[in-house]
Order: sequence, then structure tokens, then C-alpha cells
Amino acid sequence: MVSKFITRNRHTILYGICLALLLFLLKWLELRFIIIDHAHEIYVGFIALIFTGLGIWLALKLSRPKVETIVIEKEVIVEKGADFMPDAKALEKLNLSKRELEVLQLMADGLSNQEIADKLFLSLNTIKTHSLRLFSKMDVERRTQAVDRAKKLNIIR
Repeated sequence: MVSKFITRNRHTILYGICLALLLFLLKWLELRFIIIDHAHEIYVGFIALIFTGLGIWLALKLSRPKVETIVIEKEVIVEKGADFMPDAKALEKLNLSKRELEVLQLMADGLSNQEIADKLFLSLNTIKTHSLRLFSKMDVERRTQAVDRAKKLNIIR
């Protein structure tokens, strides 16, 4: 019980002991050197320096974070399996055509409209039309929203 109290309050106890030692040192210096031989201003300056140092030390102790955060980066490899089956109910509910689903998957792969057009052998305007219809059917405004919603609905990989 006592050891638990000491470990929990060791900084406070250490600070109290340091203050007691400093008080003893100041009293000793008062009798020996400062008050007897020197002016009162030097004594006050010495006390100010000691308490400034203690204040800086205490501020550094108190401002240090209690919990150390460690960031661990790991490489995650996600394999796109050939056994992926899109959710048929979600597809039926959204009423997406095969071409719109294809465009959506290529959007998820990170291709631009021009790259999708080149890959599917379609014009850029056709891809834009498919995208707009896809956005309206999925009730989204941007590609990222469409891809996110499709992944949540398990329509695309």
C-alpha cells in the first residue's frame, strides 16, 4: 500500500525533497556567505534563478505526454479473387447495366475517363454519359462516392 502510494506520487515526493534540500542550502548560504558578506540583491537573484530552473523543469515534466504513441506501418496485400460474386439484390435494386457496372469497376481501379474510354473502345462522351447515369442511379455526386457506395453494397471488388 505504501509502495503503491510512493510510486504513484514519486514526482511530487521528489519535488518536495528537492525543495527541502534547496531550503537547507539557502539557509546554509544565508548564514555563511550571502547575507553576511554580500548585498540583499544577490540573494534575491540567486533565489530567482533557482525557482526559474525549477519552474522550467516542472513545466517540461508536466507538458510531456503521458502516453507514447507508436506508429507501425505494415504493407497490406489484398488479392482480387476470381471467385468474387456481386450482390445480385443490390444490382437489381440499382438497375445498373453491364456497361455501367464495367465503367464503375474501372473507376474503382483508378482509371480516368479517357483511360476507360480507351480500354472499352468507346468515345469519351459515351463514358461521361455512362458515368452521369451511374451517378444518378446510385444517388451520388462524385466518382469516389460512387466507388465507396458500390464497395459497401458489394457490387464491385
